[in-house]
Amino acid sequence: MANKATFTSDEWKRLLEGVMMAGIAVTAAEPSGLWGTLKESLSSAQALAAGKTGSSELVKALVADLETSEGLGIAREGLKEQLKGHKVAEIRNKSVDALRQVAALLETKAPQDASAVKTWLLGISQSAAEASKEGGFLGFGGVQVSDAEKATLTDIKSALKV
Repeated sequence: MANKATFTSDEWKRLLEGVMMAGIAVTAAEPSGLWGTLKESLSSAQALAAGKTGSSELVKALVADLETSEGLGIAREGLKEQLKGHKVAEIRNKSVDALRQVAALLETKAPQDASAVKTWLLGISQSAAEASKEGGFLGFGGVQVSDAEKATLTDIKSALKV
């Protein structure tokens, strides 16, 4: 089983960023205003934390590291570096590309854990997509998952190869 020691510090940083990018990609696909963005962020965080109870030791290691100020700081700084100055549509695309890189890294360095981690990442994205209705007015109408979010989920599935 793979763990943090399996990866270089740069590779681990990329994995931590990828966890965050899973939710960001969907949020950037169709920004939902302040309330919707908060709901999507909270839902992503809950799906991330649910990884603690999974069977993959690598997922548990990623969650444990993101629960520390050091691990969270590494992920945040990496996100700032990658996403600074980009428009929302570009952030969506950069997030999907980051997930593609994470999938390749997992398949190379942790093939026995790759499927579990990629499924978990997709679950984070799915949770963000389902967290807030899109296109409604004051909570009425709208759809649970917009076409833009569905397209992003399809792109994420392709990027992760799940």
